[in-house]
Amino acid sequence: MSHIQELNLLHPGCEEHIIFAGRRGLEYRILISQPSGEAPPEGYPVIYALDGHAVFHTLAESARLQTRKPHGYDPVVIVGIGYPSGEPFDMLRRCYDFTMPAEEDKLPKRPDGTGWPESGGADDFLTALEKEIMPFITGKFPVDSRRQALFGHSLGGLLVLHALFKRPGLFTHYAAGSPSVWWNDYALLTELEQFSAAFPGAELERKLMITIGADELEQMVEDAAKLPGLLSPLAGQGLQVSYYEFAGESHVSVLPAALSRLLRFALEQE
Repeated sequence: MSHIQELNLLHPGCEEHIIFAGRRGLEYRILISQPSGEAPPEGYPVIYALDGHAVFHTLAESARLQTRKPHGYDPVVIVGIGYPSGEPFDMLRRCYDFTMPAEEDKLPKRPDGTGWPESGGADDFLTALEKEIMPFITGKFPVDSRRQALFGHSLGGLLVLHALFKRPGLFTHYAAGSPSVWWNDYALLTELEQFSAAFPGAELERKLMITIGADELEQMVEDAAKLPGLLSPLAGQGLQVSYYEFAGESHVSVLPAALSRLLRFALEQE
């Protein structure tokens, strides 16, 4: 059972809530940017963004500008999922929430020489998202079930891919920024193979966007660039994959570019 408490407004049109969710009852800070116009007949599209304190304000302001009428996209609900620390990247919490179980010897050495924080909570987090956080949003707004997007960066990008491969019914749009494909000695690629075998039978229409900065670590760029090819057999089976490599951008500086492209990806209708 979720315990929800409303906090003071961040600025007009935005609000922050505390939710205790998941098997462990962990605390999350839910940042919400309310849409600026009436809901379309089908309801509002929703973009859920991981590492909320790192990306929420940029994404919310970009949405405010890009949904202006008469030429803007439909109004959208932006949901940032953050942590009590308020840090842009809370390594202790995100390492648990965004990763699958891994053995220490299958992880690279950290730059500062310290051990990895507790990991392996991805499925518990996805369940909390599905059973508690998302219903909280649908209780506040009429939402369009055909336009539900999840965005994550780095380890968050890993989580987005894991969500697509294991729970393709949860969202319609999956946006993986600079995904940490290397986690647990590339165990994600086994998930990709299993997903590729099962997805055609699910008869779903899904979209995946992968973004990367051209100046990120060479291996990160190579890993991201390989994914569209690995998923290409599903192009006629209901999965649309797009890939964007941003010149001159590094692992952190790529975020604004990725977030701007995210809006087009999540809101543009064919």
